[in-house]
This record gives sequence, structure tokens and C-alpha cells, in this order.
Amino acid sequence: MSEAPLIVLAAGGTGGHLFPAEALGAELQRRGARVRLVTDARALRYGGLFTPDMIDVVPSETLRGRNPLSLAKTALTLAGGTARALLLLRRLKPAAVVGFGGYPTLPPLWAARLAGIPSLIHDANAVLGRANRQLSGQVGAIATSFPGVLAYDAGLAAKATLTGNPVRPAILAAAATPYDPPRSSGPLRLLVFGGSQGARVMADIVPGAIERLEPALWDHLELTQQVRDEDMARVRAVYDRLRIRAELAPFFTDLPARMAASHLVISRSGAGTVAELAAIGRPAILVPLPGALDQDQFANAGVLDEAGGAIRIAQADFTPDRLAAEISRLAAEPAQLAAMAGAARAAGRPDAAIRLADLVMAVAKLV
Repeated sequence: MSEAPLIVLAAGGTGGHLFPAEALGAELQRRGARVRLVTDARALRYGGLFTPDMIDVVPSETLRGRNPLSLAKTALTLAGGTARALLLLRRLKPAAVVGFGGYPTLPPLWAARLAGIPSLIHDANAVLGRANRQLSGQVGAIATSFPGVLAYDAGLAAKATLTGNPVRPAILAAAATPYDPPRSSGPLRLLVFGGSQGARVMADIVPGAIERLEPALWDHLELTQQVRDEDMARVRAVYDRLRIRAELAPFFTDLPARMAASHLVISRSGAGTVAELAAIGRPAILVPLPGALDQDQFANAGVLDEAGGAIRIAQADFTPDRLAAEISRLAAEPAQLAAMAGAARAAGRPDAAIRLADLVMAVAKLV
């Protein structure tokens, strides 16, 4: 009896790269394939599908600046990582290698090309990331999460497939909860978070915005906010003084369920967050991380904003007064919140893992 085919997944060691890889891995396992993850050391702290015996760590380095010494060090590290990845792939003999972005994907995808192994990349953002841009010309297929990502290049667009961004099983479970808009006599459940590490801007702006709301609204607020340890005391002091019902923590392990229970989400707009908001169908105020070279979060938020499922506010405009005005307006218009929830869900692709698995199987010639 022949052994089940192996698919190697390559991803940077952050949640934005690992969560889609995990979702695809689960779907591939459901179809009878084996999966392994090639990544950097950061991924070892994540639980989930990839247990330590399924992970191979390969050296990689992010390109930082134009200093000749730094560039030389990066080149040597990536070359060493590619050599190690080539040995690994020759031993494993996978049917295909799938990259999910981040510089740790470069060595295994370069090694796949050298070894003649079919490969493809998936990009979670509304603009192609730097590592994926370097790989896009050499892979057999490109999976995108948003339409039109490669419209600027006819050659790349010809091998692109719109799959969406695969989301975790916990998100799919949360998506089964329909949106229940707030009622005039009931609570207004507000969820605030800033990504896997939290965001200081939320601690700087949100308490001041809550303080500027009409006092009558304070009695209805049920606030859940991700707050860094170093910001906890000052944020809690504001909510305690206003007698706001607030649950504060540096990290929530059950964030998908909390998203499903919320009436309004205030967050950054990383690719994973946008995909999860759309899959669950929740209205949001999105504050893109500024300063990114690719402005990926600004583009991600724009997709939901244009669809009517979110309000995009640039960080320069994200002030207590502006946020208070938006919260007050939406709290007074539950029908608008419900419409935003429906628009967000319409933009979602909860079957993205299935679509991506179909593409992987085709590239690997397993169908």
C-alpha cells in the first residue's frame, strides 16, 4: 500500500502566515494527505495542528536596509537555508510545496524550484507581500485572498486563482452564530483588539473615546479590550472611574467566540483579522497599521470599507473625538450595524481552505 502524498507548507512564524497554513493543512489531512511545516523558530511557540514533530526549522533572514554588511549576512543566511531546505526536500520527496509569505518561505520555495518540485504561493493581503513578490515569477500558481491583487501584471494574473484567506476551524464555528443587533434597552457589546501583540494606539485612544460618549450609553456598554500589560493600569483606571463593564486582558484565547458575540469590533486590519471578520460577519472600525512599506493593512481595510462592512480610519485621524462620534452614531442605528454585518459576511469566503486545497491538489497532480 503506497504512502499518502506529502505536502510541505512553508510560512513565516507569525499568526498571519501560520493560521492560513494550519487551515489548509487540516483540509489536506481530511483528504488523506500528509503535511509538514517549514518555518522559522518563532512558529514553535504556536500550538494547533503543527506539533513539534511536524515542523522543520530552516534558517532565513529578513532583508533589512541597504547596508553592505547586512545585505551580505542576509544573503549568506538565505543561501545556507536554501541548501538545508534542498536536503530536506530531497529526503521528504513532497508532492508540492506551498508558501504562505514571509522571508522564511524563500529558502524552501527556492529549494523546490532547484529540486523540480511543483510549488505555489498564497498571499493573505490585498497587496502581494515582498517575499511573495520575489517568488511569484518562479511558482506554478498564485492563490490570492482578494480580487484584482495581480491586475497590474498580466503574466502573474494568468496564473492567479482567487481562493480567499483560509480561516481557523474556531472561526468557522463562530460563523454559525447569526448577528443579533443591539436593542435600545439591551447591552452594546464592544470588542477592541490590536492583533496578536495588541496595539498601544487602542490603549491611547479608546478610553478617551468612551469617556466622550453620552453618560446614558455607559450603562449599556459591555467592553472587552485587549490591553498590553504596561498599559493595563491606566486603561483600567478610566473604565473604573466611569463604571464601565469592561473585561481587559493582554490576550484572549477565545477571540473567535468573542468576535461572534460582539456588536461592533474595533481593531487593526491584518489579513487574518479582515478574513475572520468577513467569515463571521461582524461590523468593524478598522485602523490600519501605519508605516508599512506595502500599506497592506490599509488595502485590506479598504476591501471591507468599500463593501460596506467596515469603517476604515487612518491612524492619523483615529482620535478620541472621531471614535466617540462613530460609536455614538452606530449605537443609535442598529439597522446600520446589521447592514454592515451582512455586507461583511457577503465579502467573506469561509470555503477558502477548500478552494486552496483544490488548487494545491491540481498543482501537485493529485487529481
